[in-house]
Amino acid sequence: MVSQDVFTDRQIWNWLGEVPDPEIPVVSVVDLGIVRGVEIEDKKVRVTITPTYSGCPATAVIAMDIESALVERGVKHLEIEQNLAPAWTTDWISEEGRRKLFQYGIVPPKKRATCAGALTVSDNEPVTCPQCGSVNTECVSPFGSTPCKAAYRCLSCLEPFDYFKPH
Repeated sequence: MVSQDVFTDRQIWNWLGEVPDPEIPVVSVVDLGIVRGVEIEDKKVRVTITPTYSGCPATAVIAMDIESALVERGVKHLEIEQNLAPAWTTDWISEEGRRKLFQYGIVPPKKRATCAGALTVSDNEPVTCPQCGSVNTECVSPFGSTPCKAAYRCLSCLEPFDYFKPH
């Protein structure tokens, strides 16, 4: 543990960038845009988080992981504030986060893409298979492995994959 009383915004953001999302550990809570702000006043650090949706079961785990990461680095006075407004949006996922999701096998969200039965409806932007790169894909179900994902299948390589639903 680091013995320190004064921290910089940059230090805190860097440390938070190492906190993995509990459901998708390849991306950090910063990559996903869950961490919305860091304030340092006197010796107190306040981290503001916005869950990916208001009923997200991982929110409590995320707060505990953030607390653990910062306390391990010597932050003694910490407040984690949860903000529901404005609501989290997939637009907050960083470019690095999108790259990591795709490499992990989860297609990052496209603008306004939806799943209607077995059809992909998007603004002329097909969902690309993370396994083979084909755009010959279909939505199998609007419900995937977690509430924020839809189940897709590639018609070229026949592999299933998750698509992170935009919202």
